[in-house]
Amino acid sequence: MTGESTASPLIFGGDAQTPRAALSVLPPLALYIHIPWCVRKCPYCDFNSHTASPVLPEEEYVDALLADLDQDLHAVHRRELSSIFFGGGTPSLFSAQALGRLLKGVEQRIAFADDIEITLEANPGTFEQDKFVAYRKLGINRLSIGIQSFQQEKLQALGRIHNGDEAVRAAGMARQAGFDNFNLDLMHGLPDQSLEDALADLRTAIALKPTHLSWYQLTLEPNTVFWNQPPTLPEDDTLWDIQEAGQALLAEHGYAQYEVSAYALPGRPARHNLNYWSFGDFIGIGAGAHGKLSHPDGRIIRTWKTRLPKDYLNPAKSFQAGEKALNNDEMPFEFLMNALRLTEGVESRLYPERTGMPLESLAEGRREAEQSGLLQVEPSRLVATERGQLFLNDLLQKFLT
Repeated sequence: MTGESTASPLIFGGDAQTPRAALSVLPPLALYIHIPWCVRKCPYCDFNSHTASPVLPEEEYVDALLADLDQDLHAVHRRELSSIFFGGGTPSLFSAQALGRLLKGVEQRIAFADDIEITLEANPGTFEQDKFVAYRKLGINRLSIGIQSFQQEKLQALGRIHNGDEAVRAAGMARQAGFDNFNLDLMHGLPDQSLEDALADLRTAIALKPTHLSWYQLTLEPNTVFWNQPPTLPEDDTLWDIQEAGQALLAEHGYAQYEVSAYALPGRPARHNLNYWSFGDFIGIGAGAHGKLSHPDGRIIRTWKTRLPKDYLNPAKSFQAGEKALNNDEMPFEFLMNALRLTEGVESRLYPERTGMPLESLAEGRREAEQSGLLQVEPSRLVATERGQLFLNDLLQKFLT
């Protein structure tokens, strides 16, 4: 990764009076690619996903993605890509031929790091052995498989299209296709779920030997079926028991928790997500994709793309729906809302390096958070206490102006 040096002028953002320096070294750069189609929309899902038609517009969408990327190339600043993540929707609905053309087009525009991590999201109901062998040959070297549960009753409640046996087979097929690095997505706190149900799911997942587990609690999000027709979820005491027992079980089998809902074997954290959480940069292309881009003069811009696939594919419409330059007042919260999700936090020096703001701009919020027992008293690191991890929203409030 190459950062661009500048003369370091001072930037003033919004109404804040704290000077912001130009960035002498830009953050690592990643690429997020959104494929918005699914076989069926799940009732808990608030992502930008749409039910797929019998024939997907693969060629047109790849053309649009590359044209979209062309418009963001000004923000690369000679950096190489450290990771690529195909998210959705269900990216594995696309053929290997389409994804291969897309990856080739991306690499022609931005250099790939020698050890680039390329992740593809997939669902068990879309697994085809030949297709996944072909994905691996393209250079895709990590899978994230959306299992959510292995129990048929729970899968039906979640609106999933696969069954437990298919979920188990998918993990085996991933390994047979050459993927020695894969994540399993698993939910807990499901409708009518007991502690025994939740631990049974975890034990089944662990037995499949994934390198990474995303284990997170089901939440009811606005604009979803579950929000309007809420299912019966476990009581708070049961949720707490599930969380404690599940974390102990994962630790027992060597999965270290490094983020609120992320657990990995040694050396196998998700590098793409670590880049998000450490305030790295990422270009977002595809319908509804978000990006965050830093510039050598100190500007940090968040972008978002047109949400509806039909609008994204319409040549008369713009790919980008909007952008926002972060001002100085917003910088502490913007940086810490991700960094403090990491169980070990980040080194304090990363804040001025990634934001151009002096560390002193955090002083008041940091002091209040430390006195409240939410932030560790550790000058060289920004890291939440165990209590701070549990009450992360309360901790972040200390840094809102």
